[in-house]
Amino acid sequence: MNAFRFDLCQLPPEAEILRQEVRSFFTDELSHLTPLERAASWDGFDREFSLKMGEKGWIGMTWPKDFGGHERSALERYVVLEEALVAGAPVSAHWIADRQSGPLLLGFGSAEQHHKILPGIAKGELVFCIGMSEPDSGSDLASLRSPAKRTDDGWLLNGAKVWTTNAHEADYMIGLFRTSTDPGNRRGGLSQFLIDMKTPGITVNPIVDLPGREHFNEVVFEEVHLSNDCLIGSEGEGWDQVTAELAYERSGPERYLSSIQILLALVDELAARPSERGAIVIGELMARLATLRTMSLSLAGMLEAGQNPGLEATVVKDLGTGFEQTLPDIAQSLIDLEPDPDNGSDLQLVLSFLIQAAPSFSLRGGTREILRGIIARGLGLR
Repeated sequence: MNAFRFDLCQLPPEAEILRQEVRSFFTDELSHLTPLERAASWDGFDREFSLKMGEKGWIGMTWPKDFGGHERSALERYVVLEEALVAGAPVSAHWIADRQSGPLLLGFGSAEQHHKILPGIAKGELVFCIGMSEPDSGSDLASLRSPAKRTDDGWLLNGAKVWTTNAHEADYMIGLFRTSTDPGNRRGGLSQFLIDMKTPGITVNPIVDLPGREHFNEVVFEEVHLSNDCLIGSEGEGWDQVTAELAYERSGPERYLSSIQILLALVDELAARPSERGAIVIGELMARLATLRTMSLSLAGMLEAGQNPGLEATVVKDLGTGFEQTLPDIAQSLIDLEPDPDNGSDLQLVLSFLIQAAPSFSLRGGTREILRGIIARGLGLR
């Protein structure tokens, strides 16, 4: 029996009509961006741009209108994401909230949380970060130790989270904490919380990555008090909730388009200096890209059908990461151009940035080892 389903999915006419509107918007709004700024892709942070996306109705697209959404299809949403990544739009301020924090709250949150949070996300007003990984735990979420203990009027949080993208800019975090301990069940006793990042006792420490950016962070919790209404879902259900959240995190086209700017630049460069070897390599890359897009679009079709694409999303994330990590090296081998992060041409700047950024692509959303363990279980191999 086949453990994976990647049914072919066709975009409906309304999605292709939307594509033209979205592409025109990005062309006008992003004309000032340099190739290097576009290469940052979904790491580009711009609250004002996110507000404009919210005004267009392109955040929370599939959510109920009662909560600020627009009740459009997952396939229409896919088109917006795809066009944003290819255009290099600075979408980081709303990306996490739109991709996973909002859907998580929609699926597991209380009515109060729905009305308090979701409309602000859909407007592009609220920035979210993810509190999963911990120091010394990495992608092994079942091993996390940061405790949340009940008090007379709520919860008391301690511990630390790490690799927390945009924590220094975020309004809220959805954090996974240990609310009880059972040595025989590492996955039990985990709960998720909606955390206002202005709550006393929270300290955000930047982590500088190879290109010199400070969007990663360590977040330290020291006696952080939360009220009872900050618990998401029920106590002890955090593992099931975070598993659903990770399916959203791994299912988008950002899992294979993070290095797309270097591929676009490489095509332009080789068009000016065509060669047989260049044509062969570009053909191979485009074939891989088309395959990944077909698989990724299948995930959008599963979401539209109300299915959980968790296992399939893990496969696409693993294959997509391998693809986007190889692009900078392939580009450098084809055009014999040294990366220059300081005084180079646009192509050298983009190449330099992606060579430094690409190693991190296999960390976010689960390391390669964790992903392949999930795939092995899906195949019945462990």
